[in-house]
Amino acid sequence: MSKTVLFVLCLINKGITENVNKPNVLLIFVDDLRHLSTDEVILPNIKKMADTGVNFKNAFAQQALCAPSRNSILTGRRPDALHLYDFYSYWRDTVGNFMTLPQYFKEHGYDTYSVGKVFHPGKSSNFTDDYPYSWSHHPYHAPTEIYKDAAVCKNMITKKYQKNLICPVNVNNQPGKSLPDLQILDYAIKVLKNNRTKPLFLAVGFHKPHIPLKFPKHYLDKIPLNKIHQPKVPYRPKDMPLVAWNPWTDIRSREDIRRLNISFPFGTMPSKWTLKIRQSYYAAALYVDHLIGKLMLHVDTRKTVIVLTSDHGWSLGENGLWAKYSNFDVALKSPLLFLGSGIPRKVIHEPVELINIFPTLVDLANLARIPQCTNTKDKSLCIQGKSLEPFIYQNITSRSFAISQYPRPSVYPQKNSDKPRLKKIKIMGYSIRTKRYRYTEWISFNNTLFTINWNKKHGIELYDHKLDPYESINLRTNKHYKNVINYLSKLLKTQIDTFKVETH
Repeated sequence: MSKTVLFVLCLINKGITENVNKPNVLLIFVDDLRHLSTDEVILPNIKKMADTGVNFKNAFAQQALCAPSRNSILTGRRPDALHLYDFYSYWRDTVGNFMTLPQYFKEHGYDTYSVGKVFHPGKSSNFTDDYPYSWSHHPYHAPTEIYKDAAVCKNMITKKYQKNLICPVNVNNQPGKSLPDLQILDYAIKVLKNNRTKPLFLAVGFHKPHIPLKFPKHYLDKIPLNKIHQPKVPYRPKDMPLVAWNPWTDIRSREDIRRLNISFPFGTMPSKWTLKIRQSYYAAALYVDHLIGKLMLHVDTRKTVIVLTSDHGWSLGENGLWAKYSNFDVALKSPLLFLGSGIPRKVIHEPVELINIFPTLVDLANLARIPQCTNTKDKSLCIQGKSLEPFIYQNITSRSFAISQYPRPSVYPQKNSDKPRLKKIKIMGYSIRTKRYRYTEWISFNNTLFTINWNKKHGIELYDHKLDPYESINLRTNKHYKNVINYLSKLLKTQIDTFKVETH
């Protein structure tokens, strides 16, 4: 055999050996899944994953809205760096050709797949889910996704089909005789069963419990209505700044809720309907949990790093609020689990950020580390998140915090307060969450220059989680918290100013 052939064979064998030593990666996204306690509902498969890996109990999104959060997670950069606070811009065209998490793995020899909702579809991912940059193969979307908002919810009185919020269904009677998440599961299992020579990076994005709350109706039987509780504080606190309120317009627009004629913007959901919505949300979460359990049966956890998370949380009537669109804990807190391939069992209570997923997976897969960005203008290969590997493998006791934000078009809630387009954003609410406190400042924002003015405030909030875990008592004017407010205000400004293009 010639020396040339031997050399080529050695290179091939070296590549195969390197690929064998790389762990597979499974990233599971669940859409709009809040951090659910076992007091609310037990999700047995997610609980099993939490019990066998590292469970971050206080993980927070950078913004409680799908596209900004997902792009932030997948690029490792904050919404301010991406200039994305809505659904209508693509960072590669408007800000910079930033590297993504799957792209980085792809460039390090991985076969990368997107199945379901990973990037938010549409303009914010260039109508391609960032293919071919991020993915080795065309992203898969379930054929039945086209019916996700169809009028398939039967009114038991009129017998007509509506576009409802609450929508338990018979799957065989649905268009296509299936549901998107069922088809996503089937496709993801096929990917896992494929024979391959490259290591796998598989991202699977399930749609539920995103509204409408449409799921196989038998899951509702597993969540008895008489076991559902009202939120501890189901009304708007008097000391909540007006700008902090989100009027949950997408909930109001659903036909079953619209007929309740709840006054806008501060009307309270009737208690009967509060229980019904909470029941259906838990049932939808249980449905997805069951699918995750089926998916995990096909995963070799000895050779795979698995992360499970959501793009953000979801309010279920706390403080009178519903859905996402705010800086409150329930809207921002998401499950975050890491397991498999040498990862220990551990529970972490320190606040962390979803932006940290990118560098953490890089570390867990033993890939070359990416440097930290020094500021928003940094267009080099860098990320703003920090690896959680020290939390996973060491006993970290140092203080940590999470930064989040939400835009508003006005102080007084209006029709577009939940989802203002960039050109309508006039206020940005920046929030910092420490182990004990959540502190938020709502400040003026220039939507063309992307500048902020700390001197023009439209609302301040301070919540003490030791005394008030439901964030229902704003301590802004409490003289006993003056030093806490001063400290958190300075800390927040320092963090935001580091990554803003300009402040004044």
